[in-house]
Amino acid sequence: MVSPRTKCLSWIAISGGLVLVGSLFFCDAWVARAARGRCLASVSEVPEAPVALVLGCSDYLPDGRKNLYFTRRIAAAAELFHAGRVRALIVSGDNHREGYDEPSAMKAALVREGIPAENVACDYAGFCTLDSVVRAREVFGQTRFIVVSQRFHCERAVFLARERGIEAFGFDATRVGGAAGLKTRLRESLARAMAVVDVALLDTRSKFLGPSVKVELASGSPR
Repeated sequence: MVSPRTKCLSWIAISGGLVLVGSLFFCDAWVARAARGRCLASVSEVPEAPVALVLGCSDYLPDGRKNLYFTRRIAAAAELFHAGRVRALIVSGDNHREGYDEPSAMKAALVREGIPAENVACDYAGFCTLDSVVRAREVFGQTRFIVVSQRFHCERAVFLARERGIEAFGFDATRVGGAAGLKTRLRESLARAMAVVDVALLDTRSKFLGPSVKVELASGSPR
């Protein structure tokens, strides 16, 4: 026979689980709604802007294989630049330990795609999406930009940007499917909840700012 105490604890656990799941769904919907109509899959639909903010990740997986998230973001950023929708790129990522440098890897890959090195600015303190978005304005002086990443990531970045008063759109890199894509999407649910907490409850600010950095724009105007 189950004791009253055990029943009570079970109901508390079940109720807590339901609240947690409901909160995750609420935050997911909030982020998606804020980004609705602003994350675009066709380069011809992307509005013109001075720069694109390319969100970083490692170029290789721990087992040595190429990271599809990386290669597809690079391809999307190059397409955006060559189509004349933006005139420069900010590559923002992690560089917190020796031998790990996401921005430099992204810049090198973009140069191989035919983008002039002078039109690619590196943000070495993009340790999280919030940092990347805030630093794009506070350090690189951009109040309007196109975020480049996969759709789920673009939506969160656009949400964070709009909550900070920044005009942002997203250009969706090709999604990554399979087990890797599912695992990333599950992590994204938690990341979206944290994003809502950051802007709605904690008013979290970027911990790393620093001196202003000028972004060199390619000559001419976006077509």
